[in-house]
Amino acid sequence: MKTLELRMDRHCSNAMAVAEFLEKHPAVEKVMYTGLESHPDHAIAKKQMKNFGGMLSFEVKGGIAAGVRFINQLQLCTRAVSLGTLDTLVSHPASMSHVGVPKAERESYGITDGLIRMSVGIENIEDILADLEQALNY
Repeated sequence: MKTLELRMDRHCSNAMAVAEFLEKHPAVEKVMYTGLESHPDHAIAKKQMKNFGGMLSFEVKGGIAAGVRFINQLQLCTRAVSLGTLDTLVSHPASMSHVGVPKAERESYGITDGLIRMSVGIENIEDILADLEQALNY
């Protein structure tokens, strides 16, 4: 508990940097993070929160194959079905947690083939961004 405030500040600042990076990357279809002005609920989140948290989602272009390729290329970020620790964790629901759910049903929940869920950790932000960059450009 003594370091919670410091850890949360780092989670939030790293998540914002990751979201801004992803929003500009040509291999990314869209980014869902309330800290971005482009998010439809940004104004509400800004009124309610001091920071926007460490969780975000994004869609890579190219569907399920691109999502699997991205996940497999990561070197620093860890593949996990459960999110939320000090480390940066990512999941590709279409090939992991929701692999057995029919595509039409998954998509009705907003789980597209290229969706990546991410819990941004407190590692050095340059290391996180470099890992994302190399995985997206593979």
